[in-house]
Amino acid sequence: MRVRGAFPYGAPTWPGSVPRPPVERRTGVDFETDWARRYPARLARAVFVDQVLRPVVRALVPPHVHGVDRLEALDGPVIFVANHHSHLDTPLLLSALPDRWRHKAVVAAAADYFFDTRLKATLSALVLGALPVERGRASRRPLDQSRALLDDGWSIVIFPEGGRSPDGWGQPFRGGAAFLSVHTGAPVVPVHLDGTGRVLPKGATRPTRDAVHVTFGSPLRPEEGERTNPFAERIEQAVSVLADERATDWWTARRRAATRTTPSLAGPDAGAWRRSWALERGVRKRPVRTWP
Repeated sequence: MRVRGAFPYGAPTWPGSVPRPPVERRTGVDFETDWARRYPARLARAVFVDQVLRPVVRALVPPHVHGVDRLEALDGPVIFVANHHSHLDTPLLLSALPDRWRHKAVVAAAADYFFDTRLKATLSALVLGALPVERGRASRRPLDQSRALLDDGWSIVIFPEGGRSPDGWGQPFRGGAAFLSVHTGAPVVPVHLDGTGRVLPKGATRPTRDAVHVTFGSPLRPEEGERTNPFAERIEQAVSVLADERATDWWTARRRAATRTTPSLAGPDAGAWRRSWALERGVRKRPVRTWP
């Protein structure tokens, strides 16, 4: 008499004295993305980015792109490092990248969000060129993959805060981008994204129209003997200066950077209502620049 639910109609038992082989994971940080960087996938992604993504972004939130001239002397793979407020950040930045990097760039994406299912992982790798990375801890495999990609001529987009801002202010930068630059020699381009947190903040389901700005900064390289942590601090400071430049003007931002009085991306160390008030006040007082 067969027991209901027993093998082969249910899961087999495993002898306790026999070691189990490791379970092969096919999602998360173990999702294989090499196929997404082969020619057929690259061609499909290029068509999607140029013919679908960029027109949609421009129709929804026409971006104002600044500082592209600062990248003219650059050649080869680059590490783009940007602040992170919204799911709109990735398509906005990809659509704003100059042509010579846009079609050979990968995006470091959270493995627990973008690669938690096979379908989502496949779409993320194909559409965004995403590479799974683990939030909260340094994983050797993504770092080795990123180094290999940089050596192969691919640029990498990194959001070093590890996730979207919960309240509109910045979070501390992690050292992954600095580590890659120190160990590969690839320059880091700081990028500040402004307005995406108002268009599609964390938790929102529908976007609203608002002005968005993408500001590219001057490339940074580690100084001789500079370690990862000090370089990561310099990268975060460079993005803070770009945010100050957007809120004021180029001269004021550089003057405050020289005197080390640049406002922090993290906002005031105060209660939630005070931080929210300071953020809204900064938006209302932001000057509107017009030509004479």
